Amino acid sequence: MTLKEDLQSRRFWRCVLVEALGTLMLVLVILGSSAPSIENTAPPALQTALAAGLSAVGLVHCFGDISGAQVNPAVTVAFLCTRKLDLLHCLAYMMAQCLGATFAAGIFYLTMPQSAPSHLVTRVRSDCNAGHALGMELFSTFQLVFTIFAVEDHRRRELGEPGSLAIGFSLTAGALTSGSFSGGSMNPARSLGPAIVTGIWEYHWVYWIGPMLGSVLAGVCYEFFIASSASREKLMACITCKDIEIVETASMSRSSLSTITQNVMRAKQTAKRDNN
Repeated sequence: MTLKEDLQSRRFWRCVLVEALGTLMLVLVILGSSAPSIENTAPPALQTALAAGLSAVGLVHCFGDISGAQVNPAVTVAFLCTRKLDLLHCLAYMMAQCLGATFAAGIFYLTMPQSAPSHLVTRVRSDCNAGHALGMELFSTFQLVFTIFAVEDHRRRELGEPGSLAIGFSLTAGALTSGSFSGGSMNPARSLGPAIVTGIWEYHWVYWIGPMLGSVLAGVCYEFFIASSASREKLMACITCKDIEIVETASMSRSSLSTITQNVMRAKQTAKRDNN
C-alpha cells in the first residue's frame, strides 16, 4: 500500500489506537502496582513484576491479532529493523505508545497523593552507576524481545502454544532481574510517561539506549540466526532492502529462489487483474 492509502486506511488507525490504549493499560497497571503503601514504603519487587507480566498476557490476547500488541517502542524498533514493520507504522506506533504512557502517568499523578509521584519514575539505584543500569536494561530487554520473536515465529508456523504466557513470564523475569538496578523498565514509553509528568529526568537516556540496543540485537539474532527460516540470503535481503518474504518462503519450503520469485510475481499479477 502507498503512504496515502495507509493514512486513509481504517485498519491503520485502528492499529494506532490499539497501541495507544494497550500502552496506557500496561503503564497504569505497572504504576498502580508500584505505588507506595500507606506507610510510604515501596511494594515488593515481585508484586510489580507479576502485575506487568499478567497485564502483558491479557494485552496479547486482546490486541495481538490487531497490531501485535507491541505496546513498547523497543519492540516496535526491533520489528522495523527486521523488516516486519514499515517506517510509517513504526513511527505511528511509537508516537501512540508514548502518548498512551503519558496519559497513564497523568491519570495516576492526578489520583495519587503528593508523596507518590516520585516513586513512579524508573531510577538508577544510588549505589549503581549508569553503566550497570544500562547493561541490565539491555539484557532484560534482549531476553524479552527474543521471546516475543520466538512466539511470533511459532505462531506463524501454527504451533499451538500459549505464546502470551511465555511473553508474560519473560516480562516478569526481566523486571525481577533488573528491577533492583534500574527499576526494570524494558520499555522507553513506560519511563517517558512518568518523566514527562513529574519532571524527573535523571539518567532517562538509560531507558532508551539500553532497551533499544537489547531489542534490536534480540530481533536480529533470532530472525537471522536462530529462526527456522534463518539464512544468509535472508540477512542479505534485509540489508539490501530486497523482498525478504520471498527469501524466507524459499528457505522454509526448500524450493529454489527463482521458482518462488516467479510464483510470487504470478500471484501479484493475478491479484492486480482481479482488482482491475
